[in-house]
Amino acid sequence: MAKKNKTSKSVKKRIKATGAGKLKHATPGKRHLNAHFTPKRRRQLRRQGTITGAIVKKYLIAMGEY
Repeated sequence: MAKKNKTSKSVKKRIKATGAGKLKHATPGKRHLNAHFTPKRRRQLRRQGTITGAIVKKYLIAMGEY
């Protein structure tokens, strides 16, 4: 009997799928201990990170969207 994949709740909360098939996520490393970063680095951490390529299918399965 076929079994459905369980949704990985942690992945679902952290990653969103775009309409173009890419995945976007918040850049890690900006919660605390940021005082020693240069202003440029703090600015760059505001940008969204993207996931493309063959790994996208694995994340979509984990999110329950494939």
